[in-house]
Amino acid sequence: MASPLFSSLVFLVLILIVRSSEAKDFLVGGNTEAWKIPSSPSKTLNHWAEANRFQVGDSLVWKYDDQKDSVLEVTREHYLSCNTSSPIAEHEDGNTVVKLPRAGPYYFISGAEGACEKGEKLIVVVMSERHRRFGGISPAPSPMEYDGPAMAPMSGGRKLTVGIKGSLVGVLAVMGMVVTIL
Repeated sequence: MASPLFSSLVFLVLILIVRSSEAKDFLVGGNTEAWKIPSSPSKTLNHWAEANRFQVGDSLVWKYDDQKDSVLEVTREHYLSCNTSSPIAEHEDGNTVVKLPRAGPYYFISGAEGACEKGEKLIVVVMSERHRRFGGISPAPSPMEYDGPAMAPMSGGRKLTVGIKGSLVGVLAVMGMVVTIL
């Protein structure tokens, strides 16, 4: 019969695995003031998106003044040209939540006149289900504007991989010691 300590450790590992696969809500830009014209080319929302890992089932959350702005989901071509004429979806409520139901790129631009041209836009690349199922945590694809597959970011992603793998290895090591003692 398994000891209570061993059972507790197994339960903890299962919770960690399940918790890592839950859908998450991402506040766009990390704060309620982010959906705006960036203050410089190095402060775009695409830099924020590169530092995050989006999975199928996650949601993006925008907070903005609905009297002055909106969020348009558009095609890649309309993203590149800042064309607001025929969006895939238009959100004007000031508290927009967009669920990400499939893997691949999503393109968003501001509906405020001239804002997209000044950089108020966002590309989010959602990881495939395969990455979640096998537990592999690879770097988030970069939402760079070019005609190729998404590339991994050059910084930030490795720390998360090491942190999660290190935590899991630590938990498994403790479990191994407990089993050896018992």
